[in-house]
Amino acid sequence: MTDLRTNYLGIGLRSPIVASAGPLTRELETAQRLEGAGAAAIVLPSLFEEEIVHEEVELTSALEAGAEHFPEALEYFPRFPEIDSVLDRYLATISELKDALEIPVIASLNATTTGGWIRYAQLLANAGADAIELNLYRLAADPERRAADVEAGDLRLISDVVAAVDLPVAVKLGPYYTAMANFAHQVAAAGARGLVLFNRFYQPDLDLETRDVVPRIDLSQPWELRLPLRWIAILRPMLDPAVSLAATSGVHSGGDVVKALMVGADVAMTTSALLRHGPEHLATVEAELRAWMTEHDYESVAELRGSVSTATSDDPAAFERANYLRTLHSWTTPAGLTPTSPTRG
Repeated sequence: MTDLRTNYLGIGLRSPIVASAGPLTRELETAQRLEGAGAAAIVLPSLFEEEIVHEEVELTSALEAGAEHFPEALEYFPRFPEIDSVLDRYLATISELKDALEIPVIASLNATTTGGWIRYAQLLANAGADAIELNLYRLAADPERRAADVEAGDLRLISDVVAAVDLPVAVKLGPYYTAMANFAHQVAAAGARGLVLFNRFYQPDLDLETRDVVPRIDLSQPWELRLPLRWIAILRPMLDPAVSLAATSGVHSGGDVVKALMVGADVAMTTSALLRHGPEHLATVEAELRAWMTEHDYESVAELRGSVSTATSDDPAAFERANYLRTLHSWTTPAGLTPTSPTRG
């Protein structure tokens, strides 16, 4: 029997297939279906500090309405049912999932202030989360902040959160750091037990009729896995083996999981494929992974992991700049077209 066991953030998992943050992991019924289909762990959608603060401001404003016009309002507050806040609901979800599931539940946090990161991380830990994923989703849009300032700020908050909780902390990074290899090394040195590569930055669109900036969510495609594959292959030999690596974005099939493991990932995380095909698609992904490993005589995930990283590949330069020219020359003109003929939509 093929051994799919792996270790992520110091936590033993039954397989390397993890259901990442998304709508399916926040509801008990779908979380149970994910577990039943073979998910080794689930990551909850992020708790956003902005949502908590906005809700608190709205509540305060509602309670104080009219106080400046009616002095007696300062001494009288009507009785009302206890209000269930965004934070309360998130913490309750962790407790509910922990009671109902046997697999690890990883909380996700995106805050905007240092105090927020620490406070909410502690609350997530107290609610029973098995680990915390810090979601560093922000744009370096301030022209007064240098790249070094941005990176130093991120490293400080990682260090502060790690020191504040007695849980393994993973950091979900975007791909836009100036020197990714160096920064990843510093993230690990700051105490992160794992790196999740990469965060997908959703791009705004424009409505041509209203001229409004509107959100657009496009589910990932398998080709998007190439970026995580490249960097995991580069980083795996550079980082301490105790630092876990998770591949996310573009994991849709068992073959995609195989690729992630080959370059050195400990787990492969998927959301878009589950939104397209339902939670039970995880069983298909696992079956495809097992079939490939059996066909190619791999007895365990441990044997497969890192077999094509830059340290073990016959052509390590293929993951770096040398691959650029080869990729350009690999293009072939579609049948019926010449390089100079116009294409017609």
